[in-house]
Amino acid sequence: MDVIELLPRLHLLRFPVGQAYLWRDGRAGHGDELTLIDAGPAGSGAAITEAVTALGRHPRDVRRVVLTHFHEDHAGGAAEVAALTGAEVLAHRLDAPHVRGEVPGPPPVFEEWERPLHERAARLLPPGGFARPSRVTELADGDVLDVGGGACVVHVPGHTWGSVALHLPRYGVLFTGDTVAASPVDGTVMPGVFNLDGRRVLAACHRLAALGAEVACFGHGEPVTERAARSLRAAAVRAGAAEAVEEDPVPRD
Repeated sequence: MDVIELLPRLHLLRFPVGQAYLWRDGRAGHGDELTLIDAGPAGSGAAITEAVTALGRHPRDVRRVVLTHFHEDHAGGAAEVAALTGAEVLAHRLDAPHVRGEVPGPPPVFEEWERPLHERAARLLPPGGFARPSRVTELADGDVLDVGGGACVVHVPGHTWGSVALHLPRYGVLFTGDTVAASPVDGTVMPGVFNLDGRRVLAACHRLAALGAEVACFGHGEPVTERAARSLRAAAVRAGAAEAVEEDPVPRD
């Protein structure tokens, strides 16, 4: 696992598939509290706590794990991290039953070109299932968490029905989960893939762009660390134009 500093308070944790983010809050009289946004695939718990220790923190400083959605490359390590740190696990109320393992999550509705990409990614994930957290605090759109001076939960259904982004207005930082991604080929910002509803993902991209974030942290691909809102708007416009061409392929004068 690679650990990359993006900001003095923010580190990227990169796994063979996907990535998570570690945010640090300094609080007077309380020391440094850490928040993990997503938790990587199964087997990631030990590597995450080792990274926390290497950064000069104690695993018990990880107070919460905020899951952007239930997919195994994001939620697979959550129970492990919770067991090693005592952290609270949080997820949107629509994805929480899937995180707890009470009901299976709905599979993506694949475009044909997505199938080989998904197969390649699946081969990099650990085989079998993953441990489930016994307790998951359920989130809703508009909730504000005690992170980064007030972190706003933004419900962005489409990738999954309970997908969320986490926005830290005080710092201009936005965690998009898999609603937005950056291409591994050239870094182009784009709506995420492997969705339940691509139209809703596109609408979510517009909503996230309107937040005016300076930094955007994706579930896959390189984060944007300057003028992220502009990149998000451009991605939404490009995707919308491509969708319009696909729906109306008749040439016009």
